[in-house]
Amino acid sequence: MYRNILISTDGSDLAGKAVEHGVMLAKKMDAKVTVVTVTEMWSALDMAAAVSRGTPNPMEIFEEMAAKSAQDILAAAKAVAKEAGIDCETLHVRDRAPAEGIIATANEKGCDLIVMASHGRRGLNRLLLGSQTTEVLAYSKVPVLVVR
Repeated sequence: MYRNILISTDGSDLAGKAVEHGVMLAKKMDAKVTVVTVTEMWSALDMAAAVSRGTPNPMEIFEEMAAKSAQDILAAAKAVAKEAGIDCETLHVRDRAPAEGIIATANEKGCDLIVMASHGRRGLNRLLLGSQTTEVLAYSKVPVLVVR
């Protein structure tokens, strides 16, 4: 049924459950797996504040921290896949809104399923914080499996 599964993770415990679920599904389906993590673009306000505090080259520092974080997140996901006997490709999408990066990656890689977590925020928190999962559900042409 599914031949090419994209698993999205932000490194949280809940996203880890989605990684495990996606890997097990891929194993049962004998599907290819790509694990993606997306880091948003640096904030101009945050960079200006860092400069005003005397931080030299805050954009470079941000990019290094984002790359290191993504590397750790993807290594953990790859370990889950390896333990299950699944080979997976990992991908760090830089400077994109998470939902946008997830959908673009699914399209570019020809994925036929996206697996991701939902933090289940409701009410005001959902309005203020937004929901990347909701956005992926709304705009993806690829089926989405949400792990809660």
